[in-house]
Amino acid sequence: MKASEVLDNLKRRFPNEPEYHQAVSEVLGTIEEVYNEHPEFEKSNLIERLCIPDRIFSFRVTWMDDKGQIQTNMGYRIQHNNAIGPYKGGIRFHASVNQSILKFLAFEQTFKNSLTTLPMGGGKGGSDFSPRGKSNAEIMRFCQAFVLELWRHIGPDTDVPAGDIGVGGREVAYMYGMYKKLARENTGTFTGKGIEFGGSLIRPEATGYGNVYFLLQMLKTRGIDIKGKVVTVSGSGNVAQYTVEKLIALGAKVVTMSDSDGYIYDPDGIDRTKLDYIMELKNLYRGRIREYAEQYGVKYVPGARPWGEKCDIAMPSATQNELDGDDARTLLANGCIAVSEGANMPSTPEAIEEFLKARILYAPGKAANAGGVSVSGLEMTQNAQKLSWSAEEVDQKLQSIMENIHEQCVKYGQQADGYVNYVKGANVAGFMKVAKAMMAQGIL
Repeated sequence: MKASEVLDNLKRRFPNEPEYHQAVSEVLGTIEEVYNEHPEFEKSNLIERLCIPDRIFSFRVTWMDDKGQIQTNMGYRIQHNNAIGPYKGGIRFHASVNQSILKFLAFEQTFKNSLTTLPMGGGKGGSDFSPRGKSNAEIMRFCQAFVLELWRHIGPDTDVPAGDIGVGGREVAYMYGMYKKLARENTGTFTGKGIEFGGSLIRPEATGYGNVYFLLQMLKTRGIDIKGKVVTVSGSGNVAQYTVEKLIALGAKVVTMSDSDGYIYDPDGIDRTKLDYIMELKNLYRGRIREYAEQYGVKYVPGARPWGEKCDIAMPSATQNELDGDDARTLLANGCIAVSEGANMPSTPEAIEEFLKARILYAPGKAANAGGVSVSGLEMTQNAQKLSWSAEEVDQKLQSIMENIHEQCVKYGQQADGYVNYVKGANVAGFMKVAKAMMAQGIL
């Protein structure tokens, strides 16, 4: 297999899907060597079968707004690969959603889920509907209309959706309620559910906490203590909030958060009281991060990202491609020693190249942000057993899973000189498990 040839073929067959091409390119470049050590993979054309989703559902979603006007959006579900378990991955509601973005996310999810050691395949879904500025009633009607089209294709042993950007506990609850009514069953078909109806403790915190746990494992390899380290975090949604919460608890100093309008820089650090304000602002009032700057009299930079601020550690936790080559060079020039991704593919290929060239600690999202889907898998287990574990039990299992993912990354990513290429490690570890499962099950 030549990675460049496979990628050229995919670009020809699926043009105008840059995010999908980017995700595939990043993985193929790192697994080419190990793939070619297994001629049986090439004989069964495994790489092409792994890159192209099993199936894609696309549909129109029709709903009524509060003015009585009929609105339409597009809905999608990408069922990418179920070699090691039912399709599993979030649903994203955002104006930017298209098939290319969801194919990249489903492709990444396949390897991320493989890394967790839990029996979950990869999938992703969403719509170009944006909850921003919509009433609760409008969001409920949209969620119900979305599930009306999707419900036949999902189920506890088939495809288990969860939340993502624009889809939190409120949206998951509306979708699950509609699914339950249509399917006439009360099963673990969605994860991220409310704690009152089958949800798991620590699920809201899981992606952020898991990212910090992975970061701690990386720092440990160099004998670095996180206490007192200055951290820049992007985003202010679920992932960013709980990343900051765990960092504060461990004694780190978080100086930035952001949203799509700009970022705030607080030189004194965001403490527990300030984080509570952000959580209330974002989760209850759906406000903008600039209101924090007004409240606490700190710097607010509109239309920008926080990577120009001096830090020891950067944790991009907003969205894909939010950190480019120039940002990476700025971070490195300012003394950044570690980057751990809370979002999916937030660093561009150029940025990743800079981090690896500088030999800093760099954790790709498929490893560092796997905590969310890991606890989703634990939620599925609890639902299947009709059990509810304590927060301590779930958190302990999450820490164990993140440590295990780190071990796999080191196993496959450690170079002869001792430097750990976590990108290669995560890709090879995730790929080998899926590849072996596909080979064992025959050509399907």
